[in-house]
Amino acid sequence: MSQILSSAESIIVQPSVSPAQASIVWLHGLGADGNDFVPLVSELKLPEALGIRFVFPHAPFRPVTINNGYVMRAWYDLFSWQLDQRIDEKGIYESIRLLEQFIKQEEQAGISSKKIILAGFSQGAVIALMAGLCTATPLGGIIALSGYFPHAELILKQANPVNQAIPIFLAHGEQDTVVPYHLSGLAIQSLSQHGYPVEGHSYPMAHSVCLEEIQDIRKWLKNIFQK
Repeated sequence: MSQILSSAESIIVQPSVSPAQASIVWLHGLGADGNDFVPLVSELKLPEALGIRFVFPHAPFRPVTINNGYVMRAWYDLFSWQLDQRIDEKGIYESIRLLEQFIKQEEQAGISSKKIILAGFSQGAVIALMAGLCTATPLGGIIALSGYFPHAELILKQANPVNQAIPIFLAHGEQDTVVPYHLSGLAIQSLSQHGYPVEGHSYPMAHSVCLEEIQDIRKWLKNIFQK
């Protein structure tokens, strides 16, 4: 039976087998916290033998401009709903460094970096994608759900070659009014043009997660971890 551990920094769901053999570090979206995606662990129905530990970090609290400066958990500030235009570079890179600390923690716990997946939803997808491309640590893969890829060409120029072949699962809702669907297509196009093995998915949903998407993630993860 899985064990759930909670701290000020994250929620950790330990696998039923010990020691853990792999890790998925999953970032929530704007205004949520690490608890948001904990139910996904049981919904994915991944084989227990894979020994996957799930880590759900909490974003820092910060004022968010588009919400009238209201302080909430956010990986970075949002200045307008033109999401791919002016971006909070300082906040983004602070969160990338924070995510890299979680990667190091998993390595120190005995997980090979190539068995670590970065995942995220919305804002969390942005951080997972950018961190996975730019980190000097070779990783197992990236899952980016309902996100976008701001300043893609600039980021891809800064990308670390150790993750040039990293598998990427990118998915989006066709009816998303928060992060427009066309931004997903632009991200897939940019990544594909630079030679990244990106697998794009779309679903008839809004800014959310659906059962078909979860099933596709399960299949993708099993292919990654059972190699």
